[in-house]
Amino acid sequence: MPISLHHLRAGERSRWAVCQDGRWTGLDHTLAELLALPLDRARAAVEAAAGTTGRDVSAGESLPPVDRQEVWAAGVTYRRSRDGRREESGHGSLYDDVYDGERPEIFLKATPWRVVGDGDAVGIRADSGWDVPEAEVGLVLNAAGELFGYTLGNDMSSRSIEGANPLYLPQAKIYDRACALGPAIVPSWTAGPGPFEIGLRVLRGDREVHTGTTSTSAMTRDFEDLAGWLFRALSFPSGVILLTGTGIVPDAAFTVCPGDTIEITSPGLGTLTNHVVAVGTDGVTRSGRLPDPR
Repeated sequence: MPISLHHLRAGERSRWAVCQDGRWTGLDHTLAELLALPLDRARAAVEAAAGTTGRDVSAGESLPPVDRQEVWAAGVTYRRSRDGRREESGHGSLYDDVYDGERPEIFLKATPWRVVGDGDAVGIRADSGWDVPEAEVGLVLNAAGELFGYTLGNDMSSRSIEGANPLYLPQAKIYDRACALGPAIVPSWTAGPGPFEIGLRVLRGDREVHTGTTSTSAMTRDFEDLAGWLFRALSFPSGVILLTGTGIVPDAAFTVCPGDTIEITSPGLGTLTNHVVAVGTDGVTRSGRLPDPR
């Protein structure tokens, strides 16, 4: 990657840095501050930092590439995603309506503190038996809705919970360790408009148990359209990350398991790697009965 922005741990605090051709330089701005600026001023700040001498920093521990940004996500933006929802649900016509309709499906995926980064653990719910990663390109949008950059995202999802009832989507999508971003932010002016190739691998020990590829050229909606809908009635003073949907959906027989490793790769955007852990409880008491909700 010719230039990228990284969130790094610095003792008890964190800092932002620019990496260009293997050289790391500290930024004077947080991501929130950059995304509050008009795009041309944010670009000037990033390029000035990259060109500064005498301010080199070490790479340090990588953190998720967010600070004050919510993560939102779009669904059913690829035909394969629509077909996957049909496979798991008895409400297939709902997904046809979203895929073909004017208004996209957009939902809140994670608050900043729930996001995990490259090398961290992603989660599957302990009360779900059918779970998959969703490899996606994330748009880093500034307060004005302009495209500042891109990152890779993993929208971990419970197919069993969403398949039982589409109204359970928040439980299928929003839980601890359900959203991974990284490894960095690649500015839009260096990455270009796409399309972007995306690859997914799931490893179980040394064995590859699932692999798939797609391209954002297969999306039924473009980036600008999705960003426009997100900003129609919402404001994001510190910017926002918008995941753009997945075109890689494993067959119905596949589920990820604790201990698996998930790799999401896109040329120019890097590789996001996470191992899988179970989170939460299965809701069953030691007696084997569900707890009394009263």
